[in-house]
Amino acid sequence: MGGLHAIPLSICITLLFVINGEAVTPRETLEIIIGGGGASPLPPPPDYQDCPPPPPPPCPPPPSPPKQYPPPPPPPERPLSPAPPKRQPPQPPKRQPPPPPPPAGDYGGYESELLALAAPVIKAFKKKVTYDPKNITKTWMGKNICRDYKGFICDTVPNRNQKGIAGVNFNNYNFNGKHLTLSELLIGLKDLAFFHANSNNFTGSIPLKISTLQYLYELDLSNNNFSGDFPHEVFGAKRLVFLDLRFNNYFGMVPSQVFLLNLDLLFINDNNFKQTLPENLGSTTALYLTLANNHFVGEIPRSIGGAANTLLEVLFLNNQLTGCLPYEIGLLKKSTVFDVGSNDLTGPIPHSFQCLEKMEILNLAHNKFYNEVPEAVCNLPKLSNFTVSYNYFTQVGPQCRELIKKGVLDVKMNCILDLPNQRSPTDCARFFSNLPSCRDKKSLTYIPCSKGYSGNQLETSNVQWATPSPAPAPLWRSYGALSPH
Repeated sequence: MGGLHAIPLSICITLLFVINGEAVTPRETLEIIIGGGGASPLPPPPDYQDCPPPPPPPCPPPPSPPKQYPPPPPPPERPLSPAPPKRQPPQPPKRQPPPPPPPAGDYGGYESELLALAAPVIKAFKKKVTYDPKNITKTWMGKNICRDYKGFICDTVPNRNQKGIAGVNFNNYNFNGKHLTLSELLIGLKDLAFFHANSNNFTGSIPLKISTLQYLYELDLSNNNFSGDFPHEVFGAKRLVFLDLRFNNYFGMVPSQVFLLNLDLLFINDNNFKQTLPENLGSTTALYLTLANNHFVGEIPRSIGGAANTLLEVLFLNNQLTGCLPYEIGLLKKSTVFDVGSNDLTGPIPHSFQCLEKMEILNLAHNKFYNEVPEAVCNLPKLSNFTVSYNYFTQVGPQCRELIKKGVLDVKMNCILDLPNQRSPTDCARFFSNLPSCRDKKSLTYIPCSKGYSGNQLETSNVQWATPSPAPAPLWRSYGALSPH
């Protein structure tokens, strides 16, 4: 097959050569190329104007089409990758919050470490209580002190972020036991803010380590069996604002330092204190001051005027106080109760008392006061109980008589001739035959709230007064302190 394809190509080349060269017959050219002849001559070639391309080789039959298969399913779409987050500038480190309180159960089943520490203290005290008429100690069982233990109050302790025992309220439980003291309990509960134990049978003394109770601000040990000198240990409790020691068996002297404590309430009535009142009495910041039912003697200090900005109620009743009332009492512009009943005081009522514009209860009964009952005092706007019975007053004016009619003023057993229920003339004559006098009569006429008044007018007064800022009034009344419960 290779030679057959070469022949037409040679013929084409030769023909091109003959056409371009000299005259050569077609036959001669053909014989030269082929070499030799044949028996019969070849038919003349067709006339070619040009050499056409050889015919293409016959095409093989087309292959049979491949077997058709259904197209494969398209591949699942590839999810788009999220765009990378933008790089944020570095943030300053955040302040870490305080750690959470430890979970329950980490301290032997108690709610906090502080309660776990308090539990053995309570159990030890429970063993000392042999008389419990209200079955209070039977509730002191189990792990949930805050919920189940009567008399114990829980709260979150400052700076500890966990619960502790913030208060004890044993009022009127009547606990008793052999040598029932509170030292171990009071000191063992280190987070106490208040301790109230009115009407029980505690004995012994207040522990010296009370100064370690950094949150203690209320201490009520009234109506128990404490005895001995005034408990100096309380001076270590620097936050104390409430001190109630009434109805115990304390005796001796009350230190003057007591009136320098930053107290709102001081109840020391119904003990056996015997002394003159400290000269710094007016330095007290107390709103409620009850010294009743003791054995205080001598005069009321003139320094009492120093409590003008704070003192609301003061009770001196049932002591052995003597002398005349100082005019400085009239400076107590915020006082609502003043009671000196059942003493041995004397003299006229100072004119300064007309400055007591907020006075509601004024008790001067059972003393040796004399002269007239001042009309200006009877004009006080809020006066609701004014008692001058069992004295030696000789006269009352129209305004005072109006108060008598209303039942506000009690003047029985005086020397007022035209009123009923008075002393006998003989009794009155005997008293005025030996009339007690006051050392500073001039001061009794001063009216500090009047215009033009100046305290410098009193040459005899050399007292320097403290002027503390008033504290918020607690919800207590001094007369309530005269009951043990």
